[in-house]
Amino acid sequence: MDTMFADSLARLLAAHCTPAVVREAERMHAADALWAEIDASGFLDALVEESAGGAGLGLRGGFDLLLLCGRHAVPLPLAQTFWLRALLARAGVAAPPGRLTLAPQVSVAADGSIHCQGLPFGLVADWVLVPMPSFAVLLPLAAAECRDTGVHGSLQAHCAWSVRPDTAIEVNADVPWLHAGALLTAALMAGAMEQVLEVTLAYANDRAQFGKPIGRFQAVQQQLAVMAEQAFAARMAAELGCADAGIGVNPLRAAVAKARASEAAEKVAAIAHAVHGAIGVTAEFDLQIYTRRLQEWRGDFGSQAYWHTHIGAALLAAPQHSTLSFLLQQTPPASP
Repeated sequence: MDTMFADSLARLLAAHCTPAVVREAERMHAADALWAEIDASGFLDALVEESAGGAGLGLRGGFDLLLLCGRHAVPLPLAQTFWLRALLARAGVAAPPGRLTLAPQVSVAADGSIHCQGLPFGLVADWVLVPMPSFAVLLPLAAAECRDTGVHGSLQAHCAWSVRPDTAIEVNADVPWLHAGALLTAALMAGAMEQVLEVTLAYANDRAQFGKPIGRFQAVQQQLAVMAEQAFAARMAAELGCADAGIGVNPLRAAVAKARASEAAEKVAAIAHAVHGAIGVTAEFDLQIYTRRLQEWRGDFGSQAYWHTHIGAALLAAPQHSTLSFLLQQTPPASP
């Protein structure tokens, strides 16, 4: 069943989320035709429990769907929408129509205005779930003043609401919101790194120098091996973070997933561009679509340094363990 969903989404994205569509979305800050195809496909409730009318995949069964969102550089908060619709259904809240994203940080000013800096997919989302001290609230982005970050091709936005909109929807759910955003981002990064690896291997086998493909040179092969190691380590960490049934997020595994993905992304992007040379950064070549996102996602919902600090604090709080024994005891998922 999980494979059937993943194969179907892969075909849909291959047909409707081409690099040309991604570039157009970055330029126009819109991808309405792509969203219409996804919305009509019925995939949006893939993670929602069957009792609530969904497919019941949860994070474990839906992991490949999250990977595909990163692999195709989907210019919409599709992974976030998958998870948030499942979360809202579990909380007994009807999901509003449209694209849902999750805020990594929020500040409320003395005058009651709400500010979200660097909101992922803020330029193309319809609603954002904003964590508050004792609850969370879904805010309509149509009621916000949003401006782009000025970063080339970024779909992030700085958004502010002068007052809380009347259409805001309160969500009472006990969820580690930052960890959830970090885990979803780690899965997107793992998918994007798989795509970067595939593109780089193809280029190395295509590009000839001194009469043979550069992929046959030992120095290049060594770098490609490091790249593959990093990409698959990131995937393993993200998959471990999504290994439990349902949509619950284990904070420690989410921290490990995001820290490992952010660390790997730095190396994967650097090697990919080293192998490609100057062509890799040109607007016409697809590589930069993925590596730009990897660099942006490295900082979303906490950098590797941020999460390493949290993992280290958890380790120090368990002095009876070595690092290895701590991870072996704390990170395996519950048995199905």
